[in-house]
Amino acid sequence: MTRIAAVRGVLPPYRHTQRDLADMAARHCLPAGAGRGALDRLHDGTGVRSRHTALPLDRYGELDGFGAANDAFVAGAVELGAEAVGGALRDAGLSPRDVDLLIFTSVTGIAAPSVDALLVGRLGLRPDVRRLPVFGLGCVAGAAGLSRLHDYLLGRPDDVAVLLSVELCSLTLQREVASPAQLVATALFGDGAAAVVACGARRQPAAKPGHGAGGGGSEGGPIVVAGRSRLYPDTERMLGWDVTDSGFRVVLDPAVPDLVRKNLAADVDGFLAEHGLVRGDVTAWVSHAGGPKVLDAVAEALDLPDGALDTSRRSLAEVGNLSSASVLHVLRDTLATAPPPPGTPGVLLAMGPGFCTELVLLRW
Repeated sequence: MTRIAAVRGVLPPYRHTQRDLADMAARHCLPAGAGRGALDRLHDGTGVRSRHTALPLDRYGELDGFGAANDAFVAGAVELGAEAVGGALRDAGLSPRDVDLLIFTSVTGIAAPSVDALLVGRLGLRPDVRRLPVFGLGCVAGAAGLSRLHDYLLGRPDDVAVLLSVELCSLTLQREVASPAQLVATALFGDGAAAVVACGARRQPAAKPGHGAGGGGSEGGPIVVAGRSRLYPDTERMLGWDVTDSGFRVVLDPAVPDLVRKNLAADVDGFLAEHGLVRGDVTAWVSHAGGPKVLDAVAEALDLPDGALDTSRRSLAEVGNLSSASVLHVLRDTLATAPPPPGTPGVLLAMGPGFCTELVLLRW
């Protein structure tokens, strides 16, 4: 088994109302003299009230290309990553030198050496720590990273593994681009990071009272039981990036919610059946806060009771869609504010480029 010892979510210091961010999008994306009615309706319709950014809003106009934006990404990712991992290890009652594997994921910037390598000396991780930087999974990477972390610990039950997600979506802003996908992105995505500390079956943490993952299971945090990946054929252009001279330009097909409605129920039912479960057994659904339409599609596809995705909807309202970090923030909030009954099953799920779904079965 893999036990989640701690989940720590962190946010950049610059918090803005949705109206502030709509004003910035209008300044940078809309042509001079263009009306902003459609932009304002998009921002008002997301259910997002506030988001955080890696830089003060007046700094974005100074970024003169992909290189400058990516430099800001690397600097911000190292700062937020150190805060998230350091805090999660403290919550788990572990030291940096206890870490045997560090998985780092992001889809909003690139670095070589990778951000995980830059964190080793800063955090005091061992020089022989195994590292795995992952790029390209997008919003699904929080769930996929947790599943891959579990795969590793099944083979190394004495080890400690850490998953770190840092997404600085604001730094992918494409100036003077007013495509529907770009305007939707300016209305939904926020900046943030999250770290998960997990222990193999023979390596249990000594979490401090009141800390750790919180409320999950009789001996600490929840247990990861299994994961399931699903890639849908011929859906490559539904979600992702076009990599251009100015950086990452968002690809976002409005048919994504329909794809979720069509496929998610069968995927979840098959996954649960392998473990002798049905949807009615699940006591908490930890869903990536992809947007109001995506959350509605998840609820409809799975015929969830009213309120089942309230934690995801609150996260979306308070911080926006944090890409791969989103589902980990929802996991943290679930454990902190509405811990399910110990011993019951839970499902963590996210969707991302490919198009794909990742499911993780938990036991609280």
